[in-house]
Amino acid sequence: MANQETAELFSESYAKPQDEQDPLSSFRSQFIIPTISDLHAKTLQPSSQENSQQCTYLCGNSLGLQPRLTAQYQQNYLQTWATKGVFGHFTEIEDSKLPPWLHVDDDVIGDMCEIVGAKKNEVAVMQTLTANLHLAMASFYRPNEQRWKIIIEGKAFPSDHYAVESQLLHHNQDPATSMILLEPEDPQNPILSTQQILNTIDKHADTTALLLLPGIQFYTGQFFDIPTITAHAQKKGIVVGWDLAHAAGNLPLKLHEWDVDFAAWCSYKYLNCGPGSIGGLFVHERHSQVTPSSDSSKSQYLPRLSGWWGSDKSSRFAMENNFTPIAGAGGWQLSNPSVADMTALRASLDVFNKTSLPALRQKSVKLTGYLEKLLLATKQEKDFKDTFTIITPSDPEARGAQLSIRLAPGLLDHVMHVLEQKGVVVDERRPDVIRVAPAPLYNSWQDVLRFMVVFKDACKEAANKKDGEAESSVMVEGGKEDKGWSEVK
Repeated sequence: MANQETAELFSESYAKPQDEQDPLSSFRSQFIIPTISDLHAKTLQPSSQENSQQCTYLCGNSLGLQPRLTAQYQQNYLQTWATKGVFGHFTEIEDSKLPPWLHVDDDVIGDMCEIVGAKKNEVAVMQTLTANLHLAMASFYRPNEQRWKIIIEGKAFPSDHYAVESQLLHHNQDPATSMILLEPEDPQNPILSTQQILNTIDKHADTTALLLLPGIQFYTGQFFDIPTITAHAQKKGIVVGWDLAHAAGNLPLKLHEWDVDFAAWCSYKYLNCGPGSIGGLFVHERHSQVTPSSDSSKSQYLPRLSGWWGSDKSSRFAMENNFTPIAGAGGWQLSNPSVADMTALRASLDVFNKTSLPALRQKSVKLTGYLEKLLLATKQEKDFKDTFTIITPSDPEARGAQLSIRLAPGLLDHVMHVLEQKGVVVDERRPDVIRVAPAPLYNSWQDVLRFMVVFKDACKEAANKKDGEAESSVMVEGGKEDKGWSEVK
Protein backbone atom coordinates (compact mmCIF):
# COMPACT_ATOMS: atom_id res chain seq x y z
CA MET A 1 0.00 0.00 0.00
CA ALA A 2 1.47 3.34 -1.06
CA ASN A 3 2.62 5.64 1.74
CA GLN A 4 0.29 8.43 0.64
CA GLU A 5 -2.71 6.12 0.59
CA THR A 6 -1.77 4.72 4.00
CA ALA A 7 -1.43 8.19 5.48
CA GLU A 8 -4.85 9.10 4.12
CA LEU A 9 -6.50 6.02 5.65
CA PHE A 10 -4.95 6.87 9.02
CA SER A 11 -6.36 10.40 9.02
CA GLU A 12 -9.47 12.02 10.46
CA SER A 13 -9.91 13.62 7.06
CA TYR A 14 -10.69 10.13 5.73
CA ALA A 15 -12.62 8.62 8.65
CA LYS A 16 -14.85 11.59 9.45
CA PRO A 17 -16.39 11.91 5.94
CA GLN A 18 -17.06 8.16 5.96
CA ASP A 19 -19.14 8.64 9.10
CA GLU A 20 -20.88 11.68 7.69
CA GLN A 21 -21.86 9.72 4.57
CA ASP A 22 -22.95 6.64 6.53
CA PRO A 23 -26.74 6.20 6.15
CA LEU A 24 -26.83 4.33 9.47
CA SER A 25 -24.84 6.88 11.48
CA SER A 26 -27.91 8.11 13.36
CA PHE A 27 -28.25 4.76 15.15
CA ARG A 28 -25.21 5.56 17.29
CA SER A 29 -27.23 8.12 19.24
CA GLN A 30 -29.77 5.41 20.11
CA PHE A 31 -27.20 3.67 22.34
CA ILE A 32 -25.57 4.69 25.61
CA ILE A 33 -21.82 4.76 25.06
CA PRO A 34 -19.86 4.87 28.34
CA THR A 35 -17.50 7.76 28.86
CA ILE A 36 -13.86 7.10 29.61
CA SER A 37 -14.20 8.59 33.09
CA ASP A 38 -17.27 6.45 33.83
CA LEU A 39 -15.41 3.31 32.73
CA HIS A 40 -12.69 4.01 35.27
CA ALA A 41 -14.99 5.18 38.07
CA LYS A 42 -15.64 2.98 41.12
CA THR A 43 -19.22 4.16 41.60
CA LEU A 44 -22.35 4.32 39.47
CA GLN A 45 -22.61 8.09 39.77
CA PRO A 46 -22.25 9.67 36.31
CA SER A 47 -19.02 11.50 35.77
CA SER A 48 -19.03 15.10 36.96
CA GLN A 49 -16.70 16.10 34.15
CA GLU A 50 -18.57 18.06 31.53
CA ASN A 51 -18.35 16.72 27.99
CA SER A 52 -16.37 13.71 29.13
CA GLN A 53 -15.12 11.85 26.08
CA GLN A 54 -16.96 8.70 25.03
CA CYS A 55 -14.93 5.51 25.16
CA THR A 56 -14.11 3.58 22.00
CA TYR A 57 -16.23 0.48 22.46
CA LEU A 58 -15.39 -2.38 20.06
CA CYS A 59 -16.59 -5.22 22.27
CA GLY A 60 -20.11 -5.92 21.00
CA ASN A 61 -19.05 -9.51 20.31
CA SER A 62 -18.79 -9.96 24.09
CA LEU A 63 -21.50 -7.61 25.39
CA GLY A 64 -23.48 -5.20 23.26
CA LEU A 65 -24.15 -1.66 24.44
CA GLN A 66 -27.44 -0.64 26.01
CA PRO A 67 -30.09 0.86 23.72
CA ARG A 68 -31.62 4.05 25.11
CA LEU A 69 -35.05 2.45 24.74
CA THR A 70 -34.14 -0.23 27.28
CA ALA A 71 -34.47 1.95 30.38
CA GLN A 72 -37.74 3.44 29.12
CA TYR A 73 -39.24 0.01 28.43
CA GLN A 74 -37.98 -1.43 31.71
CA GLN A 75 -39.60 1.47 33.55
CA ASN A 76 -42.88 0.63 31.77
CA TYR A 77 -42.55 -2.96 32.95
CA LEU A 78 -41.72 -1.99 36.54
CA GLN A 79 -44.54 0.54 36.67
CA THR A 80 -46.99 -2.05 35.35
CA TRP A 81 -45.88 -4.48 38.04
CA ALA A 82 -46.15 -1.76 40.68
CA THR A 83 -49.62 -0.56 39.67
CA LYS A 84 -51.26 -3.70 38.28
CA GLY A 85 -49.73 -6.60 40.17
CA VAL A 86 -50.97 -9.89 38.74
CA PHE A 87 -53.33 -7.99 36.42
CA GLY A 88 -50.22 -7.11 34.42
CA HIS A 89 -50.49 -10.55 32.82
CA PHE A 90 -53.75 -9.64 31.13
CA THR A 91 -54.10 -5.84 30.97
CA GLU A 92 -53.42 -3.79 27.85
CA ILE A 93 -51.61 -0.62 28.93
CA GLU A 94 -52.34 2.26 26.59
CA ASP A 95 -49.18 4.25 27.32
CA SER A 96 -46.76 1.28 27.34
CA LYS A 97 -44.89 -0.28 24.43
CA LEU A 98 -45.22 -3.70 26.06
CA PRO A 99 -47.98 -6.28 25.64
CA PRO A 100 -49.72 -8.00 28.56
CA TRP A 101 -47.18 -10.35 30.12
CA LEU A 102 -49.16 -13.40 29.04
CA HIS A 103 -48.20 -12.60 25.44
CA VAL A 104 -44.74 -11.19 26.00
CA ASP A 105 -42.98 -14.05 24.17
CA ASP A 106 -45.40 -14.04 21.24
CA ASP A 107 -44.80 -10.32 20.81
CA VAL A 108 -41.13 -10.75 19.87
CA ILE A 109 -41.30 -13.91 17.74
CA GLY A 110 -41.97 -12.27 14.39
CA ASP A 111 -39.07 -9.85 14.74
CA MET A 112 -36.73 -12.56 16.00
CA CYS A 113 -37.62 -14.69 12.97
CA GLU A 114 -36.40 -11.83 10.78
CA ILE A 115 -33.08 -11.89 12.62
CA VAL A 116 -32.44 -15.61 12.02
CA GLY A 117 -34.36 -16.23 8.80
CA ALA A 118 -37.09 -18.50 10.09
CA LYS A 119 -40.83 -19.03 9.90
CA LYS A 120 -42.86 -17.86 12.88
CA ASN A 121 -43.53 -21.41 14.06
CA GLU A 122 -39.81 -22.25 14.02
CA VAL A 123 -38.55 -19.91 16.75
CA ALA A 124 -39.02 -19.76 20.51
CA VAL A 125 -37.53 -17.08 22.73
CA MET A 126 -36.69 -18.92 25.93
CA GLN A 127 -34.12 -20.01 28.50
CA THR A 128 -30.43 -19.37 27.82
CA LEU A 129 -28.05 -20.63 25.16
CA THR A 130 -26.61 -23.73 26.81
CA ALA A 131 -29.97 -24.69 28.30
CA ASN A 132 -31.49 -24.51 24.83
CA LEU A 133 -28.70 -26.66 23.41
CA HIS A 134 -29.44 -29.26 26.07
CA LEU A 135 -33.17 -29.13 25.35
CA ALA A 136 -32.51 -29.54 21.64
CA MET A 137 -30.08 -32.41 22.17
CA ALA A 138 -32.58 -34.13 24.44
CA SER A 139 -34.77 -34.41 21.35
CA PHE A 140 -32.22 -34.69 18.55
CA TYR A 141 -29.41 -36.75 20.04
CA ARG A 142 -30.85 -40.27 19.99
CA PRO A 143 -27.85 -42.62 20.02
CA ASN A 144 -28.20 -46.25 19.00
CA GLU A 145 -25.89 -49.16 18.21
CA GLN A 146 -25.17 -47.82 14.73
CA ARG A 147 -24.89 -44.08 15.42
CA TRP A 148 -23.75 -42.51 18.69
CA LYS A 149 -20.91 -40.05 18.00
CA ILE A 150 -21.11 -36.26 18.12
CA ILE A 151 -18.82 -34.10 15.97
CA ILE A 152 -17.80 -30.71 17.41
CA GLU A 153 -14.78 -28.42 17.25
CA GLY A 154 -11.76 -29.25 19.32
CA LYS A 155 -11.69 -25.57 20.32
CA ALA A 156 -15.43 -25.17 20.83
CA PHE A 157 -16.64 -22.61 23.34
CA PRO A 158 -16.28 -24.45 26.67
CA SER A 159 -20.00 -24.44 27.47
CA ASP A 160 -20.74 -26.22 24.17
CA HIS A 161 -18.02 -28.75 24.91
CA TYR A 162 -19.39 -29.37 28.39
CA ALA A 163 -22.93 -29.71 27.08
CA VAL A 164 -21.94 -32.29 24.47
CA GLU A 165 -19.73 -34.17 26.91
CA SER A 166 -22.49 -34.34 29.51
CA GLN A 167 -25.04 -35.49 26.93
CA LEU A 168 -22.73 -38.35 25.98
CA LEU A 169 -22.23 -39.30 29.62
CA HIS A 170 -25.98 -39.08 30.21
CA HIS A 171 -26.43 -41.68 27.47
CA ASN A 172 -23.64 -43.89 28.88
CA GLN A 173 -21.24 -43.03 26.07
CA ASP A 174 -17.52 -42.47 26.54
CA PRO A 175 -16.57 -38.93 25.44
CA ALA A 176 -13.02 -40.09 24.73
CA THR A 177 -14.27 -42.21 21.85
CA SER A 178 -17.64 -40.62 21.09
CA MET A 179 -16.64 -36.95 20.74
CA ILE A 180 -15.07 -36.34 17.34
CA LEU A 181 -13.03 -33.16 17.69
CA LEU A 182 -12.32 -31.02 14.64
CA GLU A 183 -8.79 -29.65 14.96
CA PRO A 184 -7.03 -27.24 12.57
CA GLU A 185 -4.72 -29.00 10.13
CA ASP A 186 -2.04 -26.34 10.72
CA PRO A 187 -1.39 -25.59 14.42
CA GLN A 188 -0.35 -22.05 13.46
CA ASN A 189 -3.59 -21.43 11.57
CA PRO A 190 -6.72 -21.98 13.68
CA ILE A 191 -9.12 -21.82 10.72
CA LEU A 192 -11.14 -24.94 9.88
CA SER A 193 -11.70 -25.25 6.14
CA THR A 194 -15.09 -26.34 4.87
CA GLN A 195 -13.45 -29.23 3.06
CA GLN A 196 -11.81 -30.47 6.25
CA ILE A 197 -15.19 -30.45 7.99
CA LEU A 198 -16.82 -32.31 5.10
CA ASN A 199 -14.00 -34.88 5.09
CA THR A 200 -14.43 -35.47 8.82
CA ILE A 201 -18.17 -35.94 8.33
CA ASP A 202 -17.46 -38.50 5.60
CA LYS A 203 -14.94 -40.35 7.75
CA HIS A 204 -17.36 -40.79 10.66
CA ALA A 205 -20.67 -40.69 8.78
CA ASP A 206 -21.83 -44.22 9.55
CA THR A 207 -21.35 -43.84 13.31
CA THR A 208 -22.25 -40.18 13.88
CA ALA A 209 -25.63 -39.13 15.25
CA LEU A 210 -25.13 -35.37 15.62
CA LEU A 211 -23.00 -32.50 14.31
CA LEU A 212 -22.87 -29.34 16.45
CA LEU A 213 -20.88 -26.33 15.23
CA PRO A 214 -20.87 -22.55 15.76
CA GLY A 215 -22.16 -20.26 13.06
CA ILE A 216 -19.24 -17.96 13.86
CA GLN A 217 -16.28 -19.27 15.83
CA PHE A 218 -15.86 -17.26 19.03
CA TYR A 219 -12.03 -17.23 19.00
CA THR A 220 -11.20 -16.69 15.33
CA GLY A 221 -14.34 -14.95 14.10
CA GLN A 222 -14.64 -17.45 11.23
CA PHE A 223 -18.12 -17.70 9.66
CA PHE A 224 -18.80 -21.31 8.72
CA ASP A 225 -20.54 -22.30 5.50
CA ILE A 226 -23.77 -23.29 7.20
CA PRO A 227 -25.80 -24.39 4.13
CA THR A 228 -23.01 -26.49 2.60
CA ILE A 229 -22.05 -28.22 5.84
CA THR A 230 -25.68 -28.78 6.84
CA ALA A 231 -26.66 -30.32 3.51
CA HIS A 232 -23.59 -32.57 3.42
CA ALA A 233 -24.11 -33.93 6.92
CA GLN A 234 -27.83 -34.48 6.44
CA LYS A 235 -27.19 -36.50 3.28
CA LYS A 236 -25.18 -38.83 5.51
CA GLY A 237 -28.09 -39.18 7.95
CA ILE A 238 -26.62 -36.84 10.57
CA VAL A 239 -28.70 -34.32 12.52
CA VAL A 240 -27.18 -30.82 12.39
CA GLY A 241 -27.33 -28.13 15.08
CA TRP A 242 -25.73 -24.69 15.20
CA ASP A 243 -24.66 -22.41 18.05
CA LEU A 244 -25.36 -18.92 16.73
CA ALA A 245 -24.15 -16.90 19.72
CA HIS A 246 -21.79 -14.82 17.55
CA ALA A 247 -23.97 -14.88 14.43
CA ALA A 248 -27.43 -13.71 15.55
CA GLY A 249 -27.69 -9.99 14.90
CA ASN A 250 -24.21 -9.98 13.33
CA LEU A 251 -25.08 -10.99 9.78
CA PRO A 252 -28.13 -12.23 7.83
CA LEU A 253 -29.12 -15.83 8.49
CA LYS A 254 -31.52 -18.11 6.58
CA LEU A 255 -32.08 -21.02 8.92
CA HIS A 256 -35.28 -22.26 7.27
CA GLU A 257 -33.88 -21.97 3.76
CA TRP A 258 -30.64 -23.66 4.81
CA ASP A 259 -32.70 -26.56 6.20
CA VAL A 260 -30.97 -26.47 9.60
CA ASP A 261 -32.39 -29.03 12.05
CA PHE A 262 -31.97 -26.87 15.17
CA ALA A 263 -30.05 -23.86 16.40
CA ALA A 264 -29.67 -21.81 19.57
CA TRP A 265 -28.35 -18.36 20.36
CA CYS A 266 -28.02 -15.73 23.07
CA SER A 267 -29.08 -12.09 22.96
CA TYR A 268 -26.39 -10.20 24.85
CA LYS A 269 -23.80 -9.81 22.09
CA TYR A 270 -24.90 -8.25 18.81
CA LEU A 271 -28.53 -8.25 19.97
CA ASN A 272 -27.73 -5.82 22.82
CA CYS A 273 -30.10 -7.18 25.48
CA GLY A 274 -27.80 -7.17 28.50
CA PRO A 275 -25.64 -9.74 30.31
CA GLY A 276 -27.16 -13.20 30.68
CA SER A 277 -30.29 -12.18 28.80
CA ILE A 278 -32.77 -14.59 27.26
CA GLY A 279 -31.85 -17.06 24.53
CA GLY A 280 -33.48 -18.29 21.37
CA LEU A 281 -34.23 -21.71 19.89
CA PHE A 282 -34.87 -22.66 16.27
CA VAL A 283 -36.45 -25.98 15.34
CA HIS A 284 -37.19 -26.60 11.68
CA GLU A 285 -40.91 -27.00 11.10
CA ARG A 286 -40.53 -30.55 9.80
CA HIS A 287 -39.50 -31.62 13.30
CA SER A 288 -42.15 -29.78 15.30
CA GLN A 289 -45.43 -31.10 13.98
CA VAL A 290 -48.02 -32.32 16.47
CA THR A 291 -50.37 -34.99 15.14
CA PRO A 292 -53.60 -35.54 17.09
CA SER A 293 -54.38 -39.17 17.80
CA SER A 294 -57.59 -40.58 16.36
CA ASP A 295 -58.32 -42.64 19.47
CA SER A 296 -58.13 -39.70 21.92
CA SER A 297 -54.83 -40.91 23.32
CA LYS A 298 -51.77 -38.70 23.44
CA SER A 299 -50.85 -36.71 20.34
CA GLN A 300 -47.77 -37.75 18.38
CA TYR A 301 -44.74 -35.44 18.48
CA LEU A 302 -40.96 -35.51 18.73
CA PRO A 303 -39.93 -36.52 22.27
CA ARG A 304 -38.65 -33.66 24.38
CA LEU A 305 -38.20 -32.37 27.92
CA SER A 306 -41.47 -30.57 28.59
CA GLY A 307 -42.87 -27.73 30.68
CA TRP A 308 -46.19 -25.98 30.98
CA TRP A 309 -45.28 -22.96 28.84
CA GLY A 310 -44.73 -25.32 25.94
CA SER A 311 -48.20 -26.81 26.21
CA ASP A 312 -51.00 -25.93 23.83
CA LYS A 313 -52.36 -22.50 24.74
CA SER A 314 -55.95 -23.64 24.62
CA SER A 315 -55.31 -26.00 27.52
CA ARG A 316 -52.34 -24.34 29.25
CA PHE A 317 -54.40 -23.06 32.16
CA ALA A 318 -56.74 -26.06 32.37
CA MET A 319 -54.35 -27.72 34.85
CA GLU A 320 -55.33 -31.19 33.63
CA ASN A 321 -51.78 -32.56 33.41
CA ASN A 322 -52.35 -33.75 29.85
CA PHE A 323 -49.43 -32.33 27.87
CA THR A 324 -50.01 -31.52 24.22
CA PRO A 325 -47.21 -29.29 22.91
CA ILE A 326 -47.59 -26.17 20.86
CA ALA A 327 -46.93 -27.05 17.23
CA GLY A 328 -43.59 -25.43 16.43
CA ALA A 329 -40.50 -24.48 18.39
CA GLY A 330 -42.73 -23.03 21.11
CA GLY A 331 -43.50 -26.59 22.15
CA TRP A 332 -39.99 -26.81 23.65
CA GLN A 333 -40.63 -23.98 26.14
CA LEU A 334 -40.55 -24.89 29.82
CA SER A 335 -41.47 -22.01 32.13
CA ASN A 336 -42.97 -18.61 31.51
CA PRO A 337 -40.17 -16.28 30.43
CA SER A 338 -38.71 -13.42 32.43
CA VAL A 339 -40.63 -10.27 31.53
CA ALA A 340 -37.55 -8.19 32.37
CA ASP A 341 -35.56 -10.17 29.79
CA MET A 342 -38.32 -9.93 27.21
CA THR A 343 -38.56 -6.19 27.81
CA ALA A 344 -34.86 -5.75 27.05
CA LEU A 345 -35.29 -7.84 23.91
CA ARG A 346 -38.32 -5.81 22.82
CA ALA A 347 -36.29 -2.60 23.15
CA SER A 348 -33.44 -4.03 21.09
CA LEU A 349 -35.69 -5.39 18.36
CA ASP A 350 -37.39 -2.02 18.06
CA VAL A 351 -33.99 -0.59 17.15
CA PHE A 352 -33.33 -3.35 14.60
CA ASN A 353 -36.77 -2.75 13.11
CA LYS A 354 -35.68 0.72 11.99
CA THR A 355 -33.20 -0.79 9.53
CA SER A 356 -32.46 -4.21 8.03
CA LEU A 357 -29.83 -6.88 8.49
CA PRO A 358 -28.66 -6.58 4.85
CA ALA A 359 -28.09 -2.85 5.42
CA LEU A 360 -26.24 -3.51 8.67
CA ARG A 361 -24.18 -6.21 7.01
CA GLN A 362 -23.22 -3.87 4.18
CA LYS A 363 -21.88 -1.35 6.68
CA SER A 364 -20.25 -4.08 8.76
CA VAL A 365 -18.26 -5.40 5.80
CA LYS A 366 -16.97 -1.89 5.08
CA LEU A 367 -16.21 -1.08 8.72
CA THR A 368 -14.37 -4.32 9.46
CA GLY A 369 -12.67 -4.00 6.07
CA TYR A 370 -11.38 -0.58 7.12
CA LEU A 371 -10.01 -2.07 10.33
CA GLU A 372 -8.31 -4.81 8.33
CA LYS A 373 -6.73 -2.30 5.92
CA LEU A 374 -5.30 -0.30 8.81
CA LEU A 375 -3.92 -3.42 10.47
CA LEU A 376 -2.33 -4.69 7.26
CA ALA A 377 -0.84 -1.26 6.53
CA THR A 378 0.59 -1.17 10.05
CA LYS A 379 2.23 -4.57 9.55
CA GLN A 380 4.18 -3.10 6.63
CA GLU A 381 5.91 -0.74 9.03
CA LYS A 382 9.28 -1.91 10.31
CA ASP A 383 8.34 -1.50 13.98
CA PHE A 384 5.26 -3.73 13.66
CA LYS A 385 6.33 -6.42 11.20
CA ASP A 386 6.50 -9.14 13.85
CA THR A 387 4.16 -7.62 16.43
CA PHE A 388 0.85 -9.22 15.42
CA THR A 389 -1.05 -11.28 12.86
CA ILE A 390 -4.73 -11.41 11.95
CA ILE A 391 -6.10 -14.93 12.40
CA THR A 392 -9.62 -14.19 11.13
CA PRO A 393 -10.27 -15.14 7.47
CA SER A 394 -9.49 -12.33 5.03
CA ASP A 395 -12.56 -13.12 2.92
CA PRO A 396 -15.44 -10.90 4.16
CA GLU A 397 -17.88 -13.70 3.30
CA ALA A 398 -16.05 -15.98 5.75
CA ARG A 399 -16.29 -13.70 8.79
CA GLY A 400 -18.64 -11.42 10.66
CA ALA A 401 -17.81 -8.11 12.34
CA GLN A 402 -14.92 -9.46 14.45
CA LEU A 403 -11.22 -9.53 13.69
CA SER A 404 -9.02 -11.58 16.02
CA ILE A 405 -5.48 -10.29 16.38
CA ARG A 406 -2.75 -12.60 17.67
CA LEU A 407 -0.01 -10.66 19.43
CA ALA A 408 3.61 -11.67 19.70
CA PRO A 409 4.33 -13.56 22.95
CA GLY A 410 4.49 -11.39 26.06
CA LEU A 411 2.62 -8.37 24.69
CA LEU A 412 -0.98 -9.09 25.68
CA ASP A 413 -1.07 -7.79 29.25
CA HIS A 414 0.57 -4.46 28.47
CA VAL A 415 -1.42 -3.89 25.28
CA MET A 416 -4.70 -4.51 27.12
CA HIS A 417 -3.58 -2.23 29.96
CA VAL A 418 -2.84 0.67 27.62
CA LEU A 419 -6.04 0.20 25.64
CA GLU A 420 -8.16 0.27 28.79
CA GLN A 421 -6.35 3.23 30.31
CA LYS A 422 -7.04 5.21 27.14
CA GLY A 423 -10.68 4.19 27.02
CA VAL A 424 -10.56 1.59 24.25
CA VAL A 425 -12.65 -1.48 25.06
CA VAL A 426 -11.91 -4.80 23.35
CA ASP A 427 -11.51 -8.24 24.89
CA GLU A 428 -8.81 -10.87 25.05
CA ARG A 429 -8.49 -14.60 24.77
CA ARG A 430 -5.37 -16.00 26.31
CA PRO A 431 -2.60 -16.58 25.67
CA ASP A 432 -2.20 -13.85 23.06
CA VAL A 433 -5.36 -12.86 21.14
CA ILE A 434 -7.42 -9.70 21.30
CA ARG A 435 -10.81 -9.60 19.59
CA VAL A 436 -11.98 -6.39 17.97
CA ALA A 437 -15.57 -6.15 16.73
CA PRO A 438 -16.94 -2.95 15.18
CA ALA A 439 -20.73 -3.21 15.60
CA PRO A 440 -22.49 -1.45 12.71
CA LEU A 441 -25.39 -0.21 14.83
CA TYR A 442 -23.23 2.06 16.99
CA ASN A 443 -19.60 1.97 15.87
CA SER A 444 -18.00 4.37 13.43
CA TRP A 445 -15.01 4.77 11.16
CA GLN A 446 -13.59 7.19 13.73
CA ASP A 447 -13.91 4.48 16.40
CA VAL A 448 -11.82 2.16 14.24
CA LEU A 449 -9.24 4.86 13.59
CA ARG A 450 -8.93 5.72 17.28
CA PHE A 451 -8.49 2.05 18.15
CA MET A 452 -5.65 1.77 15.66
CA VAL A 453 -3.87 4.87 16.95
CA VAL A 454 -4.00 3.61 20.54
CA PHE A 455 -3.25 0.02 19.52
CA LYS A 456 -0.07 1.06 17.72
CA ASP A 457 1.09 3.06 20.73
CA ALA A 458 0.27 0.14 23.02
CA CYS A 459 2.25 -2.31 20.88
CA LYS A 460 5.25 0.01 20.83
CA GLU A 461 5.14 0.43 24.60
CA ALA A 462 4.74 -3.31 25.15
CA ALA A 463 7.68 -4.13 22.89
CA ASN A 464 9.90 -1.64 24.74
CA LYS A 465 8.68 -2.53 28.23
CA LYS A 466 11.36 -3.61 30.65
CA ASP A 467 11.13 -7.11 32.09
CA GLY A 468 9.46 -7.15 35.49
CA GLU A 469 7.24 -4.16 34.86
CA ALA A 470 3.67 -5.06 35.77
CA GLU A 471 0.33 -3.61 34.85
CA SER A 472 -3.29 -4.57 35.34
CA SER A 473 -6.30 -4.81 33.07
CA VAL A 474 -9.95 -5.32 33.99
CA MET A 475 -10.41 -7.84 31.17
CA VAL A 476 -7.17 -9.72 31.94
CA GLU A 477 -7.12 -9.57 35.74
CA GLY A 478 -10.82 -10.43 35.98
CA GLY A 479 -10.08 -13.78 34.39
CA LYS A 480 -7.75 -14.66 37.23
CA GLU A 481 -10.48 -14.45 39.86
CA ASP A 482 -12.62 -17.43 40.80
CA LYS A 483 -15.74 -15.37 40.17
CA GLY A 484 -14.30 -13.25 37.36
CA TRP A 485 -14.13 -13.46 33.61
CA SER A 486 -12.85 -17.04 33.71
CA GLU A 487 -16.43 -18.21 34.21
CA VAL A 488 -17.58 -16.26 31.16
CA LYS A 489 -14.66 -17.17 28.97
